[in-house]
Amino acid sequence: MAISEDFLALLRDRTDIEDLLSSYITLKRRGKNLVGLCPFHSEKTPSFTVYPENGSFYCFGCGAGGDSITFIRRMENLDYVEAVKFLAQRAGLRMPEDGFDDTLSKRRQRILAANREAAKFFHAQLLLPQHAHALAYFTDDRRLSMKTIRHFGLGYAPDSWNALLQHMQQAGFSAAELVDANLVRKSTKNENSYYDAFRARVMIPIIDIRGNVIAFGGRVLDDTKPKYINTSDTLVYKKSREVFALNFAKNSGERRLILCEGYMDVIALHQADFPFAVAGCGTALTQEQAHLLSRYADEVLLCYDADEAGQEALRKAIGIFSLIGMKIKVLQLTGGKDPDEIIRKYGRDRFFAILDGAANDIEFRILALRDKYDVTTDDGKVQFLKSIVELLAALDNPIECDVYTSRMAGELNVDKVALNAQIEQIRARQRRQKHRTKMDEMQKSLTVRRDPLNPEMQQHYRAAKAEEAILTLLMNNNDFIPAVTDELDEDCFVTSFHRHVFSRLMLCWKTSGVVDIPHLSAYFDPDELGRVTRLFMNRAIYANTPDECRECIRTLREERDKLDSKPPPMDDDDAFLSSFQALKEQKQ
Repeated sequence: MAISEDFLALLRDRTDIEDLLSSYITLKRRGKNLVGLCPFHSEKTPSFTVYPENGSFYCFGCGAGGDSITFIRRMENLDYVEAVKFLAQRAGLRMPEDGFDDTLSKRRQRILAANREAAKFFHAQLLLPQHAHALAYFTDDRRLSMKTIRHFGLGYAPDSWNALLQHMQQAGFSAAELVDANLVRKSTKNENSYYDAFRARVMIPIIDIRGNVIAFGGRVLDDTKPKYINTSDTLVYKKSREVFALNFAKNSGERRLILCEGYMDVIALHQADFPFAVAGCGTALTQEQAHLLSRYADEVLLCYDADEAGQEALRKAIGIFSLIGMKIKVLQLTGGKDPDEIIRKYGRDRFFAILDGAANDIEFRILALRDKYDVTTDDGKVQFLKSIVELLAALDNPIECDVYTSRMAGELNVDKVALNAQIEQIRARQRRQKHRTKMDEMQKSLTVRRDPLNPEMQQHYRAAKAEEAILTLLMNNNDFIPAVTDELDEDCFVTSFHRHVFSRLMLCWKTSGVVDIPHLSAYFDPDELGRVTRLFMNRAIYANTPDECRECIRTLREERDKLDSKPPPMDDDDAFLSSFQALKEQKQ
């Protein structure tokens, strides 16, 4: 094991999984366990369960599972050692000086160090006299103060093929490390040649919530395409999980966030004293980003451009935030195409008024539908009402639904009873559809499908199910392990994944004398541990007796013997010779 078991045991004792996970998601007690909405996929009904008694969690929706370390690995995008360090710091523990392999952690630290040095280089270049045109872009075109420029660490990448490369090599970084950080790229024509990834662009550092420079966005100073070039995903940066300026916004004292489309909009809003503005990294909001925002705010104010692309992005964002239960308001931008333009033209008071007049997501959708139809005509009114009842039928809150139904009935002079009847009709249709979908899913679940983690299961289904049962019984009944080791070894297993799980299970037993999810977490990546957790959760299916375990071993041995008794498949040469010999015998 990479880190000593004594230290991990102490860390487990100091880490309350309920307290840890509650800082990320809302959990409600259900008996001795806790449930909540899964942070790893979108859902309306909680399927994420926490088991405080054994320090584990499992999502019955997406299959994510494990212990506190696994959870932090997924949520914070960390490797195993870094997740342990994260929890150790949280628990006030000092990591052991040695005894673990931190090769991957060192690579990550070098990338972070390279990004930090590159940010300093870009900022220094911005202030050089020969790059006055780049500084003028920020100060004249964007009207940013030097205080704002320093606050965000804005910079400039010179119009040179290797200015950054030369500086970084002088600072002690190798070309391979810079490629790792996506700061330089390797030439496709000459394998020993490298060039800067960012050239002739103003640079915007992307900083995570812990204050690390993890990536950069580079913008051209003219109309050249592409307008932005961003750092590709690296060991320290996954654009689908990061939010620009959240490191500042989380300390604003606000429990709301303004979500913008672009970095420059965010910077302009911060300068105008709206320090709770952020922007998603990447081209579209993701579920991971929405969950991250929900940790720091109860309400999000969506600030998207009024063009078709902006409105499409807005609709998707509303859908994502609705699923995780965040309050949503939509800003109607008037007087400019984006916040930056509005503030530059009219000042912060105009934008403050826009914030005050923000509509919630239902009001926004109603306004959008009203613009779509001509309600002065009978046909337009009917089409508008049809769309409205579809919208209201999707509301889970009966009070909210009643308020909007009453308002629509009054505004359009229609009977509220008729609207409610239409809403109930739609809901009945949706319930029937949901039931059909559930039955279809149940039917599909009866069919053996290809399993990406254990692809051999489809071919050796009976053996794989026996293997599952054995692993479940051993994990839940550690005292069975000594009794079955004479009857069972790795060679008995038919599928590679279950063989791998068994070998790790035995190693865990020899190392710590305990086999459970927290002790197994060091041996698997998060996806594998999710499957192992599911196996552990199968304990209710089996009788949990030594005899049942031995019966499963007998079944597995029978399947293994069947495979061993089959002749090995012929390769192409053997198949050809066999066919040739058969033809020869026919002719004779």
